[in-house]
Amino acid sequence: MSKPESPNTPSINQKLADLNTKIEWFYSDDFSLDSASKNYKTAVALAKEIENDLENLKNDIKILGHDFTR
Repeated sequence: MSKPESPNTPSINQKLADLNTKIEWFYSDDFSLDSASKNYKTAVALAKEIENDLENLKNDIKILGHDFTR
């Protein structure tokens, strides 16, 4: 199973909210080409982290759902 989250580790929902904020920036009046590359790389890294978290959660659910009585 995946390691438990520390109290300071954001949840998947918090990470998704953060990713949405980062994506919305690209459509905002604050958008600038100078910052776009950095913000894009940050958003991609966060998306990969979320994907990894979801994969770990999926694996945990499979393990918990396995019938060990057989």
